[in-house]
This record gives sequence, C-alpha cells and structure tokens, in this order.
Amino acid sequence: MRIKNARFVVSNSRVAQCPNTALPEFAFIGRSNVGKSSLINMLTNRKRLAKTSGKPGKTQLINHFLINESWHLVDLPGYGYARVSKKDKKEFQQYIRDYFNERKQLVNAFVLIDIRLDPQPIDLAFMEWMGTQQIPFSIIFTKADKLSARTIEPTVTKYLNTLLEDAWEEAPLHFVTSSTSRIGQDAVLAYIEKLL
Repeated sequence: MRIKNARFVVSNSRVAQCPNTALPEFAFIGRSNVGKSSLINMLTNRKRLAKTSGKPGKTQLINHFLINESWHLVDLPGYGYARVSKKDKKEFQQYIRDYFNERKQLVNAFVLIDIRLDPQPIDLAFMEWMGTQQIPFSIIFTKADKLSARTIEPTVTKYLNTLLEDAWEEAPLHFVTSSTSRIGQDAVLAYIEKLL
C-alpha cells in the first residue's frame, strides 16, 4: 500500500463523538513511551502527523486520521506510567475500553511493544483483556534499531513464548519495526491493505 494522503480528522474522549462513517478503522495503542507517534509518522511518511514528545502520555484523546480517503488510522492513549492524575488515567482507560467494545468500524488493533524490554505485566494483562473480549489485534514490536540484527529474532521468539505460556493457544500475528530505519513499514501497510 502506498499512502498518498493522510490528514487529521478529530480528537475526542467519547466514542459517541468518533466520526460517523462506515470507513474501516485500524487502531494503534501501547504503553506510554513505546514510540507510537513516531511509528504512525513513519507509516504515513509524515513527520508531524502524530505529535511526538519526550514526555510519556502525550496522547490523551482518541485521535482519528483519514488515510487515502478510505480508512481511519486511530491513535489511542497509551496505558500505564503516563504522568497524569489517577482520575485522568481512569477516565481515558474507560474510553479505551469503550472504544474497543463499541466501535464496530474497528478492523484490527495494533498493540505496540518496546522490543528492548522483558514482557511487562501491564502489556500482558492488556493483551489478555483483548483476547477475552475477542478483539482482533496484532503485535508491533517497536525500536528494533536499538538491538543488534542477530538478537532481534531470539528476543521476539522469547516474548511470544511468554504469551504461549500465559494461556494463549497461539501467538498473535506480529511485526518488527523501527521508526528510525523504517523497518516493518511495508509489512504493516501490506497487512492493512490485505484486511481492507
């Protein structure tokens, strides 16, 4: 897939205020500071489509971007460790759940995982919740440029084996990416195109 145009549509904190269209949606979500905004910018070939920040938890709303006038890329708030109040965190965690439970346009969610880190309980719990809710999702490992080429595959295999030990019958589909070196761009976009 070639992304010819990408533009911001709307930000909101209520699923009822999401775009009232039948266009398919692909949601991106991950723990705070996982590199989500950088990944979105890399996938769309736009430097500033999604706002990047050194401060975790920058995304605190449901952000819709219209891609090629035919589907929505949805940038969801990060979970865990964001420097926001407990009240704010609880609220956006609720609208994350509302989005996944109510948004019929959702085709697939991409759960972002920092490839450098051991499996984090919050990520495992979130993916388990997605599984129990029967929400289709794939894993995107980010920041692959931070590892040597020979350690990427064993690191991913170790992570997926942790999922299989954690009551999963089979590991979700996964992608390895780097926003810096553009690893994985074609693979992720080809998968979206296939689902469209």
